[in-house]
Amino acid sequence: MIFAIVGPSGAGKDTLIQGALAARPDLRLVRRVITRPTEAGGEDFEGVTREDFANRSIRGDFALTWQAHGLSYGIPTAQITGPGDVIFNGSRAALPLAARVFPGLRVILVTAPDIVLAARLAARGRETAEDIRARLTRAEFEMPHGIAFQTVVNDSTPEIGTARLLAALQPVRA
Repeated sequence: MIFAIVGPSGAGKDTLIQGALAARPDLRLVRRVITRPTEAGGEDFEGVTREDFANRSIRGDFALTWQAHGLSYGIPTAQITGPGDVIFNGSRAALPLAARVFPGLRVILVTAPDIVLAARLAARGRETAEDIRARLTRAEFEMPHGIAFQTVVNDSTPEIGTARLLAALQPVRA
């Protein structure tokens, strides 16, 4: 099974993903390739130049690519293949393509109330107050039409949020 974890900045996607990986060693995390310096911080990703990204894309190294916030993002094909469940931090805007590329894709929307998002973004210290307001506006982005998803509200402790994500990662019961 392939799971796309999506949601607004500050929702705690990376924190919950790390918690889920610690609780479920059978999960495999895709290490995204992004056109920004690796030392930029945040999640564990492979930073590459635009030229390197374009060349790898032409070679067919990526199962899925998308653009967001002036950056290119890629999901390496080699990390998707193999046994077990796979989880990746995705983009809501890229979900229609992801659903076509990965039949059976399960989408989990991690979110939190605006006041929680604002506090988390401010605590990161990477955005100005104006940037935070813009991110909160983008947080209201609706999920693409026709994309089924589960919602995990991450408005409490990391442990509670992780438990909620783990519940969403369980097989769907008919």
